[in-house]
Amino acid sequence: MRIDKFLWSVRYFKTRNMATIACKKGHVRVNEHTVKPSREVYPMDNIRVRKNQIDYQLTVMDIPESRVGAKLVDVYRKDTTPKEAFANNELLKNAKEHYRKKGTGRPTKKDRRDIEGYLEEPE
Repeated sequence: MRIDKFLWSVRYFKTRNMATIACKKGHVRVNEHTVKPSREVYPMDNIRVRKNQIDYQLTVMDIPESRVGAKLVDVYRKDTTPKEAFANNELLKNAKEHYRKKGTGRPTKKDRRDIEGYLEEPE
């Protein structure tokens, strides 16, 4: 089965076109090699998918006939993604909260003083 079809059928991507685009951009690696969407996948292949700033790692256990239900996904793949990948995503989410909201305009004089006070080291 093609890698783009496999990733779509085990529900890593919502559409097969999105899986194809991810392969073309180099976000999908099979056995540590960047692959084209037409690359065939076999059982025991190691796949690494970069999606939403998380590197998912999975091992192919079996090849499905077509797209499978969410409860049956674990029959066809084994997720070996380390827990640290999800922890890093939480840090990125918390870091984004400290930035100014889009559309609030230029920083005011008070905002500038707060930023300078935060960046300056106490003497």
